[in-house]
Amino acid sequence: MKPGRRSIWDGRDLVVFDLDGTLYNQSRLRALMVLSLCFDAMRTRSFRNMRVIQNFRRCREVLARSSPTHFVERQFSDTAVLSQCSEEEVKQIVSEWIDQRPLPHLAACRYPGVGALFDGLRHSGRLVAVLSDYPAREKLAALGLEADIVVSAADADIQSLKPDPAGLMKILRTAGTRPDRALMVGDRFDRDWAVAECVGMEAIIRSDIVDPRCTTFRSYHDPLFAPVLRSSQPPEQRHEV
Repeated sequence: MKPGRRSIWDGRDLVVFDLDGTLYNQSRLRALMVLSLCFDAMRTRSFRNMRVIQNFRRCREVLARSSPTHFVERQFSDTAVLSQCSEEEVKQIVSEWIDQRPLPHLAACRYPGVGALFDGLRHSGRLVAVLSDYPAREKLAALGLEADIVVSAADADIQSLKPDPAGLMKILRTAGTRPDRALMVGDRFDRDWAVAECVGMEAIIRSDIVDPRCTTFRSYHDPLFAPVLRSSQPPEQRHEV
């Protein structure tokens, strides 16, 4: 960073990360899971599990747009209606195929540079938080990452999907940080940028397309992250970028 040029990291005490698609390659993981579901369909001679997972994802997208209360119950009941099966069956399939089976594959899908970025943020004295629409703690452990604050949409005191700001507001309260001293890092404008906008927080979005709404980046090796990565290096290795 050249002298006199303000970094997006200046004045930030807290950095909030989305998880799915932001910390790991979600497309790669889903391809692996589709392959597993296809093998499962051949073994069981049934596409029921695959249909339930597809319907579950569709229902959650609808629920995120409408922001109903008690979305946790709705995601299962709505999926059960679409899939013509019981809510208990939906819960079992979702637990197996969305919560548990992906975990062993996550480390291989983690984006390069994420670990170094988390280390750099900690060395610089900033808090790291994760705000996810899915349960996040087991995924973070599988990714080999740690966060100071972890909030999920399904938490008992949240019960709302992004872009509803309840989860982000909880993180700010827990950290004791104002929105203007925090930064959101995500991969979706309709969820991550939108939830940050709701509370007056700046966001950066992982995207191949430049967008006027906020700063975008293509990878964690982008020069955007150089000021943070330098903070985790020994003094003799730091240099101006």
